Formats: sequence, structure tokens, C-alpha cells
Amino acid sequence: MHDDQHGTAVVVLAGLINASKVVNKQFTKLRVVIVGAGAAGYATAMLLVKAGIKDVTVTDSNGVIYEGRSGLNFHKKNLAKATNPYRHQGQLLDVAEGADVLIGVSGPGTISRLHIEKMAPQAIVFALANPIPEIKPADAKAAGAVVVATGRSDYPNQVNNSLVFPGIFRGALDKGVEEITDDMKLAAATNIAKLVKKPTPEEIIPSVNHPDLVKRVASSIKKSK
Repeated sequence: MHDDQHGTAVVVLAGLINASKVVNKQFTKLRVVIVGAGAAGYATAMLLVKAGIKDVTVTDSNGVIYEGRSGLNFHKKNLAKATNPYRHQGQLLDVAEGADVLIGVSGPGTISRLHIEKMAPQAIVFALANPIPEIKPADAKAAGAVVVATGRSDYPNQVNNSLVFPGIFRGALDKGVEEITDDMKLAAATNIAKLVKKPTPEEIIPSVNHPDLVKRVASSIKKSK
């Protein structure tokens, strides 16, 4: 289990649970586009699908990932099978149109204002590249995004992996668990989201200093019956 892979996925899911409440959209009906198909993009896509979001599409530097696209490696073939149910093809701009959520796990400049302008109203943008996000929060909001998250501590809504890892491993050590399952990750994300009692555009993710954080995440880890 890797911090910048599974840790990112869990915090993204927690943030998205609360962001969907802020924009008053049903979580499982969100149309999500993930920009970047590396370790974090792969883990995030798979966890969002596991959480019940039916319309998740992933793009890489060559465009939309879909079944039958040439040159896909093993992991991208798995992504193609698990995501993009409507078999979209093309580039990011093609699938950004009408999307509710854009999640960047790639690099600076890969999300533009035009991408966000093409999104559905009440757009959610997670621009998580560090130290320079895919798009600056001010630019994302100017283009129409209502909720914006980054990986940085100097902006609101930091998607910080340290929200997850201490608690998950505290729980695993306490319970004698040898494997972290998807169900545990889903439970951890739900418990993290619940720490924000009244989500707002500026607060969808709790602080790493929240006094109940580690205890709540650790409680997500339980031995399978």
C-alpha cells in the first residue's frame, strides 16, 4: 500500500463525498474525469468506481483511455475495462464537456480555463500536482469551478495523504490486519468526510490536526469475518 497512490485515492474520495454535498449533486451520479493515469490516477479511478460512481473516465498524455486503444500497458488496459462506460474517445477537452468533476494527478498546465468552462454548472476541480497544480485555484474559480482542492497547504482543501496513513496503519497494527482492503479504504474515506460537519466550498476536507482524525481512520480497519 503506497502513500502517494492509495493515500491520495482515499483523501480524494473523502473530499468528493463532501464536495458533492456542497454543489447539491448525487455522489454516485457524478461524471468524473481524471487527468493522469499514473499510480495516483489509477488508484483514484479504481476506488471511485468501487465507491459507486458509474461514470469515471481517465485521460493520459495521449488522450482518453478506452478499450481497444493501441499502446496501452497492463495497468491502462485494466483502467479501460473498469472505466469509461460510454466508450468516449478523443482528448481531455472532449470529455471535460459536461463533466461534474475534474481531478488532476498529472502536472502543471494540464487543466486550462477552457476545460473548466466546458464543464457542467457547479463544477468541482481537484488540481493535485505539487508544487505547481494543474491550474491555479483562482483561475479555476474564474472559469466557473465552485469547489477547488489542491495538494498544497497554502490553499483551502488540501488533499494531504497524511490524513490517511497514520490512522490506517494504527488500525492495522492494533487489529493485527495483514492486508488493507478496498472496503477499509472506503470506510476510511467515509470517516474522514464525516469529520467536516457542514461542508462548504472552502472546507470539504478536515485538517490533519483534527483531534479525532487518527482515531476515526483507525476505526475503519477491521478484521474480515
